[in-house]
Amino acid sequence: MRPFEIGVVLPIVQFGPERVTPRWTDIREMALLAETMGFDTLWTPDELLWRVEGAAPRACGMVSMAGAVGATTSRVKVGTWVLSALHRNPGIIAKTAETLDEISGGRFVFGLGAGHEWPGQAKAFGLPEDRIFARFEEALQVIIPLMRTGHADFEGQFYAARDLPQLPVGPRPNAIPLLIGGNGPKGQRHAALHADTWSGYAEERAHVDELAPRLATLNAICEELGRDPWTIGRAAGISVNPLQPSERRESVISGPPEEIAEGLRSFREAGFTQVDIMLGPGTIEAFEAMAPVLELLHAD
Repeated sequence: MRPFEIGVVLPIVQFGPERVTPRWTDIREMALLAETMGFDTLWTPDELLWRVEGAAPRACGMVSMAGAVGATTSRVKVGTWVLSALHRNPGIIAKTAETLDEISGGRFVFGLGAGHEWPGQAKAFGLPEDRIFARFEEALQVIIPLMRTGHADFEGQFYAARDLPQLPVGPRPNAIPLLIGGNGPKGQRHAALHADTWSGYAEERAHVDELAPRLATLNAICEELGRDPWTIGRAAGISVNPLQPSERRESVISGPPEEIAEGLRSFREAGFTQVDIMLGPGTIEAFEAMAPVLELLHAD
């Protein structure tokens, strides 16, 4: 059986009815605890704004937070979940990824996606809101050569890289693992062409039945492109709440540790190689409550 990894998304956006935004001291405590508990990857989400009804939008800067987490931890992988190509220059994105790998000592996982303008964050910052996938396709023609060959030369409608070197390089030149996120076939095609891992997330149901059909689509795209489907990792983003065992919502896995562990196992059995948990609520108590779940999964 292929390795099965468990990642967790650090709560750098506001959460809960109190609209709490964790401070860096909170994030540091959660990151160090998660590393000790045995999570495989710590993810920082990329939302410039996070709008919740009745509250001002708040979110910390993902790149800065990823660097801080990478410098603070020592063993666990640290990744971007997923960095929005829509909101940044692609050459600078590649340089940022290389720098984060340097800071973390070769533990960085480069999560990348096309991005989105919802919920008005692109407009608020004066960033592009149109032709998202066309922009992403051009961005990849800069990012991929820089990350894999150390050089890019490209002139497009939206982006350019003119005899651009990728310097300095970190501890893994041309080899930082790339994860491309996207629920639809366009994102899967980009992942099949360029990435080590494809990542999708549960939109309505935190259940394998929602995500498993996308693996069939991914396999078909890989075969069409001539790639062995088993050479690409498959990641599932899932919401989990270990603090409300009696609550039952379609969009969240909850219950006692055994039930949560069984829900996560079902993704492995369906063919996923990792699950990345959006943990609710974003508190140290929620992280602590995941300890028995991880013990059950690590005992498999």
